[in-house]
Amino acid sequence: MTKQKWTSDCGRATLYCGDCLDVMPTLDSDSIDSVISDPPYGLKFMGKKWDHCVPSSEFWEATRRVMKPGAILLAFGGTRTFHRLTCAIEDAGLEIRDCLMWIYGSGFPKSHDISKAIDKAAGVEREKVRLRPRPVTCGTMNGSSDSRPWIEESRKVGYHEVDGPIPKTDAAKQWSGWGTALKSAFEPITLAMKPIDGTFAANALKHGVAGLNIDGSRIPLSDGAILGRRNKIGDNGWKNSSGGDSRAMSDPIAASGRWPANVILDEDAAAQLDAQSGDLHGAGNKIPSFCTKINPNRIFPKIGLGDVSKRIKNDSGGAHRFFYVAKACRSERNAGLDGRENHHPTCKPIKLLRYLCNLTRTPFGGIVLDPFMGSGSTGIAAIQEGRAFIGIEKEPAYFEITKRRIQYTLAESDADMFTNQEIG
Repeated sequence: MTKQKWTSDCGRATLYCGDCLDVMPTLDSDSIDSVISDPPYGLKFMGKKWDHCVPSSEFWEATRRVMKPGAILLAFGGTRTFHRLTCAIEDAGLEIRDCLMWIYGSGFPKSHDISKAIDKAAGVEREKVRLRPRPVTCGTMNGSSDSRPWIEESRKVGYHEVDGPIPKTDAAKQWSGWGTALKSAFEPITLAMKPIDGTFAANALKHGVAGLNIDGSRIPLSDGAILGRRNKIGDNGWKNSSGGDSRAMSDPIAASGRWPANVILDEDAAAQLDAQSGDLHGAGNKIPSFCTKINPNRIFPKIGLGDVSKRIKNDSGGAHRFFYVAKACRSERNAGLDGRENHHPTCKPIKLLRYLCNLTRTPFGGIVLDPFMGSGSTGIAAIQEGRAFIGIEKEPAYFEITKRRIQYTLAESDADMFTNQEIG
C-alpha cells in the first residue's frame, strides 16, 4: 500500500499513512522518548474493522525497538480485553510499571435487554414508544457528536422509535429488568517502560530518559492550602527542607501540589464523587487515631502530638481534589476541519492527553510516538505541550482528519505548515 509522509519544516510533527508494522522499521532504533496511544480494543466497536483485534506482541516489539531505554509507554485499553493488551506489551519485552484508570461519568450502557429478546424470539411485537433524538453534543464518552445513521434519521424526523418496556409473554415478564452489561465508566491505561540501561541515574544521563515528570504533574491544592513535608531532624525535632519548624509548612516542592495518582477523573466523574464525599477537610487538622494509643515521644521525639498531625492546612473540598481532572472534549475534535465532521468514534479529550504528554516528558521535551494515531488527538496534545510528534494511521480518512487538525494546531502555535511527499 502506498504510504504518505507529511512532515513540517519546523520538525515538530511527522505523520505517516500506512500500517505501523510497515512504517516503524523505517524509524531509527532507540529514538522515541515516549509512546502514548489508543490502540484497537478488540471489541468490534460499531462494527469497525480496525477494532476486531487487540494488537499482538508483534506490534509492541516493533514499538519497543524504536523506544529509548527507559522510555514510557501509555496505552489505553478496554475493560474486557485489557488483559490481552497488557500481556502482549509484556511479552514484547516491556516492563509493566502501573495501570492508570481514566474514570468518566458520561458513559452509557451497551446492554442487551433479555426480556425484549424473549418477546422478539417468540414473534410477539411490543407496543412502540417514541424517544427524543440524541442531542448533537452528546452520545460518546467524551461528549462528542454521535453520527450513526439511525441517530441522524431520528434527528430528521424528530424522534426515535423503540420497543416499549411492557413485556408481552409470561417468560418475558419473568426476565423484565435483566440486561447483559454494566455502564462503561472507566478505561484502563497500561503504563509500561522499556528496560533501563543500568540504573535510572545512568539511564537519565546516557539516554535523556528516566521515570515520570512527578513535580511537573502534581495535582494543585485547594486555594490557600499548604502541604508541608518534614524531611530533616534537627535539635528541636522534625524540620522541613527550608529549615523552619514543623509548623512553618514552607516546602516549596510539596506546596506545588499533591503527588500525581494513577486515577484520572473527568468533570462528570469528579462531580459525582464530590456529591458522595461532601466537603472534606485536610487530614492535617486531625490527630491520627493510632497516635492516641501510643506514647508519641517514642516515635516522634521532641515534638508535641499536635505538631505531628499538622501536615496539610486550609485544605478542603470534595474528594476529587486528590486526583487530576480532565475536562470533557466538546468542540475541539472539529477544530481546523473547515466545517467537516471528525467522525472518529473514540476521540479522546485533548486535555487528558496533554496531561499524559506532560507526565512522560523529559527535561528536553522529547518525541512522542503514536502508532495507532486515529484522528490525531495525541499529536495535538504533544505539540501543545512543546513536544515533537510522530504519528502512524492506517485508515486514509482518519489520516486526512489528523493532517488538518495538526495543521491547524501548528498554525495556532505559529509553526510552519506541512509539506507533502510520497514514499514507498
